[in-house]
Amino acid sequence: MANGTLTTLPDAALPAAAERPPSGGGGGPIGWARENLFSSTSNTIVTLLTVAVLAYIVPPALNWLVFSAVWGKQPLAACDAVRGQGACWAVVWEKFRFMMFGVYPFDQQWRPAIAIVILCGLLVVSGIKLFWRPSLVAIWAAGIAATFWLMGGGLGLAPVRTEQWGGLPVTLILAIFGIAFAFPLGVLLALGRRSKLPIIRSFSVIYIEVVRGVPLITVLFMASVMFALFLPEGVRIDQMLRAQVAIILFIAAYLAEAVRGGLQAVPKGQYEAAEALGLPYWKMMLLVILPQGLKISIPPIVNSFISVFKDTSLVVIIAIYDFAYAVKKSVETDFAWKKYFIEAFLFSILIYWIFCFAMSKYSQWLERDLARGHR
Repeated sequence: MANGTLTTLPDAALPAAAERPPSGGGGGPIGWARENLFSSTSNTIVTLLTVAVLAYIVPPALNWLVFSAVWGKQPLAACDAVRGQGACWAVVWEKFRFMMFGVYPFDQQWRPAIAIVILCGLLVVSGIKLFWRPSLVAIWAAGIAATFWLMGGGLGLAPVRTEQWGGLPVTLILAIFGIAFAFPLGVLLALGRRSKLPIIRSFSVIYIEVVRGVPLITVLFMASVMFALFLPEGVRIDQMLRAQVAIILFIAAYLAEAVRGGLQAVPKGQYEAAEALGLPYWKMMLLVILPQGLKISIPPIVNSFISVFKDTSLVVIIAIYDFAYAVKKSVETDFAWKKYFIEAFLFSILIYWIFCFAMSKYSQWLERDLARGHR
């Protein structure tokens, strides 16, 4: 614009969109492959080697896993007839109830089956933003009460001792309730480690460093064996409860460090702005700092969740039959099906992978959803 007159550039001076090279991904699948798989000599060599390895491994694996496998309820003779050529998934059908529920009374196994549905439902409800309100606490309280009522009995149900609990419900109880109670404790420890009060800060630092410095097996052993030595004579705490408390205390230390990292990443100006508004400490943390810090900490927090879900298999050292141990014992104790233990372990791997993959994908969605303010 010159002297109030709008001037325009000639067409030749404008960049021609048609002359610009297309952005990545043009040309359909062939263009994508050329750009991503064959863009250079080294990339082409790696691609061809990968294809060759997959061509060598995948067809025999699929043939053993799927096409030549024995599916459904089949007699042992059917598996023996194809042994070495195909998988025997009939072992999963044969041992399914023992794998899922352990030594829980056979005629009462509908109760842990419903408990599994309730526990999975708690996970789903907690992940839906519509339920992120104070009423979620009541939902969790009802879910916890229903789970232990179904598993333990009472109020019209036959009592079942925790020594008879086993399988997937035990793994879910230890992991889900461990995460649910460890998370707020971890947040408090993270705030305590950043506190200006020396006693609180020192206690938080000592707790976090001591717990993170020992393996989970040690904590479980202490909770199961050593802790009982300090109790008064005649006082006994349930083995399942001791394992649950040990897992909560252990994972809380790791969550505290994950949350602390997120709090340290919050810009200092956010603290100063909250203080300038006259917000007291707890309101400043709950309304301003923690939401930002937790959003940053989602990846390490979910990583801790996945780790504790898998580490629940360590409770076998204190004689608790979790899902992994129930799968192992289901084939070990039956000599006829023992030779098909690989298929049983692959089934347990699939179950663990489903839960861990679901947590991973949910965390990725949550990161994208909460990052809309930065886009």
